[in-house]
This record gives sequence, C-alpha cells and structure tokens, in this order.
Amino acid sequence: MSAESWKIVLPCTRLEAEALASATDPFPTMDEPPVLNTLEPDETRPEEWLLEAYSEGQPTAETIAAVQALVPSAARIKPVVEKVEAQDWVTLSQAGLEPIRAGRFYVHTSAHADDIPEDATVFHIEAGRAFGTGHHYTTTGCLMMLDRLKRQGARHAMIADVGTGTGLLAFAAMSLWPRAHALATDIDPVSIEVTEENADANPIDRSRLALAVAEGVDHDLYRQLAPFDLVIANILAQPLIELAPSIAATLDAGGTLILAGLLNTQADAVAGAYRREGMRLADTIRNGDWSILMMRKRRRVR
Repeated sequence: MSAESWKIVLPCTRLEAEALASATDPFPTMDEPPVLNTLEPDETRPEEWLLEAYSEGQPTAETIAAVQALVPSAARIKPVVEKVEAQDWVTLSQAGLEPIRAGRFYVHTSAHADDIPEDATVFHIEAGRAFGTGHHYTTTGCLMMLDRLKRQGARHAMIADVGTGTGLLAFAAMSLWPRAHALATDIDPVSIEVTEENADANPIDRSRLALAVAEGVDHDLYRQLAPFDLVIANILAQPLIELAPSIAATLDAGGTLILAGLLNTQADAVAGAYRREGMRLADTIRNGDWSILMMRKRRRVR
C-alpha cells in the first residue's frame, strides 16, 4: 500500500469475527475493498473481538458505512478511523500464524518450516491474499473430515473444490487419492492466482488439477468433468442453500459431499436443502461454533 494507509476499527462479537473469516467477498460492489483483520484483544473476554479494516487512502463515508454494516453489534458505535504506517496488511495479519495439525495434515507458513512432524502430510500455505490457510475452524474441520473419509476406506477419482480459497482442501484430497483428478474453483480471481502459487510450492501433480474462476459450479469445466464422486464446498450457509440444486447435480450417485462455512445453528437448514436434492446426512464434525457436514447422494433404485 501507499504511505496513505488508513485503519477503521470497530468492536465485534466472536461469532461476527468468525463469520467474516469465512466470507469470500464481503464487499462485492467495491473495486478496491478494504483489507479485513479480526483479533481477540483480551483472552479473558473471549466474546469481545475487534474488526480492523485497512484501506489505501482515507476511507470515504460509504466505505466506513460498508465496514460497519459487517458487524451489526456495533451499529450504534462510532468507528475509530486513523492513519497508519503503510504495510501489506493481509500478509501482516496472518504472519504470526502457528502451524495447524488436523488428522494426518500439517499446514505451516515459512516461519515454521524447520519443525515439521515426520508422520504428517505437509502443506506449505503462506499467509497471503486469500482465505483458507487452515487456521479457521471450517478449513480445519474439512481437513479432519477428509482424513476421516480416508481412514474409513473411501476411494475417490474425481474431486471438486467449490470456493477453494488457497487450494488447500483440493491439495489435501489429492494427497489422499493421488490418482484422482481435481477441479478447484473460486468466485475470486485472486484465489485462483494464489492456488496456482501454492500448487507450485507444494508437491501437487498439476496435470491432475484444473483451476477456474467460477460462481458456484457455473462453469464449462463442471459440465465437462461431472459427475464428481467427491465435492467439497467450504463457503457460507446461505450460498450453500442457494447452490444446493446445482452442487447436488454435479455429484455422481453414491457420491460424497463435504459442506462447511456454516454455524452449528445453521446446520439443519443447510442439511435440509441437500436432503431435498436426494442426499442424506452421513457424518458431522463440530469444530467450535462451526459444523462440517458430510452428505451422500442416494443411489437410484431401478
């Protein structure tokens, strides 16, 4: 960013902070949206978080209002708006992230490249421009569900990762089923750029990985490669509900679907939307306030 970097600060709840961590595009109408960071300033008050929004140049009233709209709990609170030293705030906000261990998976940044467990499947996902480093409950929960599937003896040959973020979940699935082909897509072009960079930084067979910018599953590659026997969709509850018919249609009979980005209180509504598309709930992982659902598409009875 330039020397004219500004910060908007508002209090928020823990649930609001976690929802923002899963949001793929909180400012869909902005050409140059603020960079968001959430933090827990006092561990003795786990429900009281802060939202920081960094912008290049002094934020307009419209930008401030858009940031404030993200945290309804602060609707009547005047935000703090101040000039700050210019930095790459997305990378800075994630630079201190500790490695995570989820089942057999170990995800780290370059800051922790010297202490890697020998028994782990390892991914180097640098802090950067896209969501999905493994540090949010939803991403970690998806890794746990993939690990569980493999331990149960599941086999998959055609995989789709809808809303891939950094590519991590697609990479994890490909490591479990190395002969499988995978399609990873995201509505955000930056995410696809980041996924390409991360694929180069990890032992990923690029000949088995296709990438595309797509809204949901609306892309020719989905139509060409379907049906899939494993689909991962780590998005948000409402988009998952809206996409239920199209996502379910990409699955083969008997195929497996992992759904994430939904709070525990939203799990029944999301599962219900997919049951109406001929799917059944096969497993659930609850990770903090977030649910990861594993569903299976019913086989047609002849």
